[in-house]
Amino acid sequence: MPDDPSDTRPNDNPQTPQGAPETSADTDAGTDVAGDLDALLTENADMRDKLLRTMADMENLRRRTEREKEDTSRYAISNFARDVLTIGDNLRRVIEHVPAEAAEKDPALKSFLEGVELTERELLKMMEKHGVTRLEPLGQRFDPNEQQAMYEVPTTDVPEGTVVQVMQAGFTIGDRVLRPALVAVSKGGPKPAPTPKGDAQGKQGNGFGTGTAANDDNQGKR
Repeated sequence: MPDDPSDTRPNDNPQTPQGAPETSADTDAGTDVAGDLDALLTENADMRDKLLRTMADMENLRRRTEREKEDTSRYAISNFARDVLTIGDNLRRVIEHVPAEAAEKDPALKSFLEGVELTERELLKMMEKHGVTRLEPLGQRFDPNEQQAMYEVPTTDVPEGTVVQVMQAGFTIGDRVLRPALVAVSKGGPKPAPTPKGDAQGKQGNGFGTGTAANDDNQGKR
C-alpha cells in the first residue's frame, strides 16, 4: 500500500544542523583562556623586570664591595706611613746639615753621609711600593690642597704665589694627601697666568697655613 503523504510522524533519528552556533559556555571558556594568558604575560614581564633590577643591584654591591676593599687595603697603612715619615725627615735633616765641603775633606764623614743618603733612597722606594709618593712643589704654583704655606717671600723673580722653598716634604697615599708640604710662597712678583677653570676648583684655601691639605692632614691624625 503506498505511503500516505499525510503521514507526519517524527523522524526517529533527528540530525543536528551543520554550522550550528557555539554555545555561551564555549565562548566563556575561550575568554577565560585569553584572560589567563594576558595575566601570565604581565606576571612574566614583572618578574623579568624584578630580576633585572636585582641583578643590577647585585652588580652595584659587588663593585662597591671591591672598591671599599681596595680603599681599606690602600689606606690601612696611613698611620704607620706617617710615623715612617718622621724617620725620613730626620735622615733629610742630617743630609742638609752636613756641609758638602766638610764631607769632601773628611772621608769618614763622606762615607757616613753617603750611607744616610742611601738609606733615605731605600726608604722612599719602600714607601712608593706601598703607594706613598713624595710631593715636589718647588717652583710650582702654590696649591693649598697639597701644601701648607708657612710664610711669604717678597720677590719679583717669579710669579706671585710660586713655591720658592720647601721646609718639609709632603706626601700622598693613593689619591689622598698623607701630609702637606710645608712651603714658603713668593709675593710681589708678576701675576700668574689664569688657571684653567677645571683645575681651579677646590684650589682655594682659607689663607696661609689653613689650606685644605692642612685640614685633611689634621683630620687624619685624630
